[in-house]
Amino acid sequence: MKILVVEDEIKLNKGLKTALERKGFAVDSALDGEEGERLAKWNEYDIVILDIMLPKRDGIEVCRNLREVGKRMPILMLTAKDTTEDTITGLETGADDYLGKPFSFDELVARVRSLLRRPPLTSQDVFDWEDLVLDTRSQKVTIKDRELNLTLREYGLLEYLLRNRDKVLTRDDLLEHVWDRNHDTLSNVVDVHMKNLRRKLPKRYAELIKTIRGKGFRLV
Repeated sequence: MKILVVEDEIKLNKGLKTALERKGFAVDSALDGEEGERLAKWNEYDIVILDIMLPKRDGIEVCRNLREVGKRMPILMLTAKDTTEDTITGLETGADDYLGKPFSFDELVARVRSLLRRPPLTSQDVFDWEDLVLDTRSQKVTIKDRELNLTLREYGLLEYLLRNRDKVLTRDDLLEHVWDRNHDTLSNVVDVHMKNLRRKLPKRYAELIKTIRGKGFRLV
C-alpha cells in the first residue's frame, strides 16, 4: 500500500516515512501544502497523512481541493491544534479521521490500518491463495504454517497481485503502488524483484504469476 505524508516538521516527516516503510508501506513525502497537493493529484495513493498547519497551503485547503477534483483516498489529518473547531473543520472539508499531536506511532498505524480496511479500498485483512496465506496485519506470508522469508518489496508485490487477481498489472502500476516516487522508471527493478519472489515461492505458485509480454504481470 502506498502512503503520502505531508508534514512540514522535517524531523517528524522523516521519522514517519522511515517508520511506515519499516511496516511495509511505500511512502512519498512533502514538506508543504502545495507540493503535497500536487503529488496527491498526480499520483495514486491509498491514504494521505496530512498536517493542517503547513506552509504555502494549509491542510484544510489541500483536503478541500483534493475532494473537489474527485480524489477519494482516505485522508488522516494531523495537527497540534487539538480543538473541537479544528476537528469539525477538517472532517467537514472531507477528512476521514483526525489525530492530534503529540501522538504515538502505534496509534497512527492503527488509524491508518483502520482507514485502509474501509470499503471500497479493501475489506480484507487476510488473503488466501490455495495453501498460501498473506496476513496484512502481521505482514506474514505462510504456506501450511511455514513462513516465507520475503523482503518488503517482495511482500508488496505479492500483496498487490493478490488484491488484483486476474488483472493485468503493468510495471508502472507496480512501481506506483509498491515503490515510492524516487524509483528509477527506466530500470528493471520490478522484474528483478518479481524474479526473486517467484524463486521463493513453490513452483506451482510461481507458475501462476504470468508474464504478459509487452504489458506486465497477472496472477491467475
